[in-house]
Amino acid sequence: MELIEDRHGKTSLIITSQLPVSKWFEVIGEKTIADAILDRILHDAHRIELKGDSMRKKRSVESDVSYQ
Repeated sequence: MELIEDRHGKTSLIITSQLPVSKWFEVIGEKTIADAILDRILHDAHRIELKGDSMRKKRSVESDVSYQ
């Protein structure tokens, strides 16, 4: 919370997560803190949600084929 509060409205913040935003409340635990964090993060956010297969999986399959 302190990190978010220090940067809110002053500078950019990039957050990456494999966890959907809907699950953040569970992970953060404290509902009031979660509300405060998500309010500050999501209010002016530009969200990019990637879909599709993992690039690690794809590269792993490609490298397995190239070794044969």
